[in-house]
Amino acid sequence: MHFTSLRNSLTSLLFLLFLAGCSADDQIRVESPGAINAVEFSLSEGVPMYAVQHEGTAVIAPSRLGFELQNVPALRDGFEISSTEISSFDETWTQVWGEKKDIRNHYNELKVLLRETAEPNRELAIVFRVYDDGVGFRYEFPEQPGLEEFNIMNELTEFNMTGNHESWWIGAYQSNRYEYLPEHTRLAEVDTVITPFTMKTDDGLYVSLHEAALVDYSSMTVEHLGDNRMKANLMPWHDGVLVHASAPFVTPWRTLQIGETAGDLVTSYLILNLNEPNKIEDTSWIEPAKYVGIWWEMHLDKSTWGSGPRHGATTENTERYIDFAAEHGFSHVLVEGWNPGWDGDWAASGVVFDFTRPMADFDLYYLTEYALDNGVRLMGHHETSASVEHYESQMEEAFQLYEDLGVRAVKTGYVGHGREIFWTDEKGNRNYEWHHGQHMVRHHQKVVELAAEHRISLNVHEGLKDTGLRRTWPNLMTREVARGQEYNAWGSGENVWDGAGNPPDYVTILPFSRNLAGPFDYTPGIVDLYFEDYRPDNRINHTLAKELALYVVIYSPLQMAADLPENYEERPEAFQFIKDVPADWYDTKVLNGEIGEYITTVRKDRNSEDWYLGSITNEESREFVFPLDFLTEGETYVAQIYRDSEDADWAVNPYGFEVEEMEVTSATSLEVTLAPGGGQTIRFMHME
Repeated sequence: MHFTSLRNSLTSLLFLLFLAGCSADDQIRVESPGAINAVEFSLSEGVPMYAVQHEGTAVIAPSRLGFELQNVPALRDGFEISSTEISSFDETWTQVWGEKKDIRNHYNELKVLLRETAEPNRELAIVFRVYDDGVGFRYEFPEQPGLEEFNIMNELTEFNMTGNHESWWIGAYQSNRYEYLPEHTRLAEVDTVITPFTMKTDDGLYVSLHEAALVDYSSMTVEHLGDNRMKANLMPWHDGVLVHASAPFVTPWRTLQIGETAGDLVTSYLILNLNEPNKIEDTSWIEPAKYVGIWWEMHLDKSTWGSGPRHGATTENTERYIDFAAEHGFSHVLVEGWNPGWDGDWAASGVVFDFTRPMADFDLYYLTEYALDNGVRLMGHHETSASVEHYESQMEEAFQLYEDLGVRAVKTGYVGHGREIFWTDEKGNRNYEWHHGQHMVRHHQKVVELAAEHRISLNVHEGLKDTGLRRTWPNLMTREVARGQEYNAWGSGENVWDGAGNPPDYVTILPFSRNLAGPFDYTPGIVDLYFEDYRPDNRINHTLAKELALYVVIYSPLQMAADLPENYEERPEAFQFIKDVPADWYDTKVLNGEIGEYITTVRKDRNSEDWYLGSITNEESREFVFPLDFLTEGETYVAQIYRDSEDADWAVNPYGFEVEEMEVTSATSLEVTLAPGGGQTIRFMHME
């Protein structure tokens, strides 16, 4: 990697300039490098407070900070400022893979060390990093007497919004999955929600609350206190403790991404920048890729995960998928249902899976070798049924087996509801935990580090939300943690839209909400939009062109071609785009977008001069004209266009689809027409 970095304490003159906002109330102001965003820290009668402004307009009104601890006085008031430290930082770092190759990390930092005015005179530091695209702040507990070990019972961090903003949200504490359709209301109707939590002000500013670098802490939800006041709400342990800690200790970053357009949120890299640099020295084995697999056929009920006459994960069926992957250039073949444990109600049974032994009709050793001989790898699969203790007892041996067999990527699963995660204490008692509490944060950290030791990348389903740890551990490649494609094959269950599956506007919300956290293994690419042979009451609620555009709009470095091989063979024109589109990018731009309505994204291939465009809409048709000024000036490209036909409509004619080509340059303006529930995708192929 090539780094250019600068960190320096500012001179006394600059220090005084930063403190120009100070008053008798101990107020300190720090601005972002471009003077776009600003944080004001203050003590109000000993209570730490902060506020955030964008271009001089309040985004966060004065909001309190601090903690309540177990069996000791709270760290919430009675403070004085012991010291302040201000610095700036500017580097450009290179992602191992990602939606943008080179990322600038440029911020001004304020660190305030607080000390209680009364004994025991404990200290608490608060660090603010102010970027042009937002703000991050965290708490630091210095090593000191009385905090060798402590329990956090309440994080008092507030986010006092400045109005009754338009909001897109999913309620917290529903299950361990976060697999729900988002609500769209005003802030006044919001309860306790998961993050990213995205809002739009009446003045047209876009704001998203989230967190970064969640390592040994509890996941943050955000609780509505009324009067536009939001507060950090942490997932608790079984005994009510929120976080077990010992000083020195740092919390995750609380983040606020701010954009003047919805697309500004998408191209903000604040979450990544607040994470530590890559800790894996040799990353040559971490490769973005596309994969196929034995997965969709189970959701369609063509085959089963469990054993029997319709078992999907057989040697013969896997050979067929390997041959298909080899012929069409896919790197991995995912196989679910390969190991014992799938028979019966495995999700409720708990401790059932064997992670080192295949079923009798699945020859693991032969198939991994057969795949490698054909230039393909099996993608491993570990469904835990949320039985984490059972999984950890086999994890070392399971990863070692995959490493020995040449498997380089594993999909993990944690299907279960509510507080079904348990651990056994020294007295033999089972203690049940929320999936997103500190217990499971520690588990997932253990998994990613062990996987890295065995040169294995992860695709985590039903896991923790992303907080940018992919920068530090780039083998943590993609996640689910939201409703994916499989909901389109299901006709009943929790949070089902009246039309079944995911409604047409769902994927126009994702880029501005869930996807702000990081890559999403949505599993796009279904080209058989009606399932007459298997699930005639279900369907894909998109046009065919829109399903292709998801490969550009929804980013994942492990991107699945999710449909059945025979369906791709019946629609070769659509399949061609799926084969061509990359999974790793040099740059990303958002040409337009409104949350829940439409988005147009362009990305440049990391390994060629080609660009790709994906544009999607909700139930409404759209017409756009885009200057192609993102293309290299003076160069010619062939635009391979996959679009809705004039009579296409997601509801009545989703297969209305046309393919055409034309030569374009950076001086060309191109019209993009989207059918209701439709989309368009374009490959701009550079002409040598």
